[in-house]
Amino acid sequence: MSKKLTITVDDDIYAGLHSVIGRRRISRFLNDLARPHVLTHDLAAGYRAMAADREREEEASEWIENLTGDVANESGA
Repeated sequence: MSKKLTITVDDDIYAGLHSVIGRRRISRFLNDLARPHVLTHDLAAGYRAMAADREREEEASEWIENLTGDVANESGA
């Protein structure tokens, strides 16, 4: 079950969340960010659950591939 929560953030934080995370993903991002701080779950079980989330794994893989592409394109100067 989900609960609706209204929070207040600075304008620049909201703009950053909107541009980096995406409009339809902010709630999930904040939920995932808060989870380890407010729930006492087994760490291994948490990692298994994250690994089972195919969409999350695909996004992480895409992010990593883009990051390594950026590093490969950097000049040594």
